[in-house]
Amino acid sequence: MAFYIALAVFAIIGIYIYTSTSRRAVSPFPEEWKPLLSENVVYYRNLTPERQAVFRKKIMQFLSEVYIDGVSTEITDLDKILIAASAVIPVFGFKEWHYYNLSGVLLYPDHFNHDLEFADNINDRNIGGLIGTGRFEKQMVLSRRALYHGFRNITDKSNTGIHEFVHLIDKMDDMTDGVPEHIMQQEYVVPWLDLIHREMEAINDDDSDIRKYGATNRAEFFAVASEYFFERPGLLKRKHPELYRMLTSFFKQKPKPIK
Repeated sequence: MAFYIALAVFAIIGIYIYTSTSRRAVSPFPEEWKPLLSENVVYYRNLTPERQAVFRKKIMQFLSEVYIDGVSTEITDLDKILIAASAVIPVFGFKEWHYYNLSGVLLYPDHFNHDLEFADNINDRNIGGLIGTGRFEKQMVLSRRALYHGFRNITDKSNTGIHEFVHLIDKMDDMTDGVPEHIMQQEYVVPWLDLIHREMEAINDDDSDIRKYGATNRAEFFAVASEYFFERPGLLKRKHPELYRMLTSFFKQKPKPIK
């Protein structure tokens, strides 16, 4: 597995060199991608034609700024679409957005462990995505299996791609702490912290339908709650109205319920 780790590090170095020395032009959205986007991203299908056009432009803007590379796998058009959609969905309410804290995404074919190992004979391969720190700063690592599952299962309130990009939004103020100061007004900080505390207590008491990983810490609660918000907004509004109102304020949007 040392080979895979070395390969990952080499790819990251390549991404850094590429993104630090060049910036690609924003290309038109390929016509052949439109069916892939519509078939695989419910959020996009729920938009009006005018907003769909904006969504496509934002996808191409993201792809012009962030390099995507595969580890032991070839990157497909659908890979690019789903990664970019994961990035665009949580910030679609903002007129302009750039992930200044991200330069590249590494896509693994399957779940991996903390050493970025993913072979079938490796234990603890339970990570679907992570944002890097230290030598992996400004990098994201995603599992293709987890990424695809997040868009195919539209009822489980979970989406790994959105989860990781919400972490990046949280980290825009240099702290991944569940308080996204870059997108929230100051007067919301205390009420938000109070709400997180109550919701995490409910999760720990088995009195919540928010998945248990959300009780790990404040950062994970924000990411897990955001997945719920974008995957099942109607259900979240009904079961957690205060949380729903907070998230609509932060993300400046009200996603349409699944049809």
